[in-house]
Amino acid sequence: MAAATPNLPPVRTRPPTPETQSPAAPPPPPPPAAVVSLQQPSGKKSNPSRPRRLLRQVRSIFRSFPIITPAACKFPTGGGGGGGSRIQDGHINGTRMTGTLFGHKRARVNLAIQETPSSLPVVLLELGLPTGKLLQSMGGGMVRIAMECEKRSGGDKTQVMEEPIWTMFCNGKKSGFGVKREPTEEDLRVMRTLHVVSMGAGVIPEEEEEVVHPEGELAYMRAHFERVVGSRDSETYYMMNPDGNSGPELSLFFVRV
Repeated sequence: MAAATPNLPPVRTRPPTPETQSPAAPPPPPPPAAVVSLQQPSGKKSNPSRPRRLLRQVRSIFRSFPIITPAACKFPTGGGGGGGSRIQDGHINGTRMTGTLFGHKRARVNLAIQETPSSLPVVLLELGLPTGKLLQSMGGGMVRIAMECEKRSGGDKTQVMEEPIWTMFCNGKKSGFGVKREPTEEDLRVMRTLHVVSMGAGVIPEEEEEVVHPEGELAYMRAHFERVVGSRDSETYYMMNPDGNSGPELSLFFVRV
């Protein structure tokens, strides 16, 4: 006969203590941020006759000029030239472009003209007005900016928007100079940040959140512009309001005289 199995007390297990627990696995790394690629504008051609070195030299000279703050920068009311009726009724026939004014508020304002919000700039100009002053003036009324340069002799075939330097007038008052330049990495960061913005205004945060820029916040304003080609020596860009009723708040005239 088999021996009886003795009744043994149940085995009690102790709960795991912090010393006996296995170390927690580290959290997975965050997914990498999507890299935004700006599209190349259509018909963009390199111009070997204008090396970038010349543009850098012109820009360095331009930066030595003082920033001019006009006493008043408002669109004059009343009559106008032949294009006044087109501005008044808010209907302008031209090619729609994307225009962006941006820059640190106490630094010179930049103007980028693009085919679409997600494309590389067709034209990038650095103007002689502080960003905050220009945006403030536009909030109080319409603004007209005229950019003038001299015609070249000898049948030069340079397109008007390829001119490297301009004399700038804000509502008839000389307001420094504008210079065409190549986009920097900071400019491209702004364009990538705004690649889904078709129109609007605001402040772009710095790459390092705790850094305070000495020239103020990086402000921007983006809108649709209508591009009208008057001749081989003139182009105009009219900024259109979203409602389409009160006409443009900003007009940009590029003229060779």
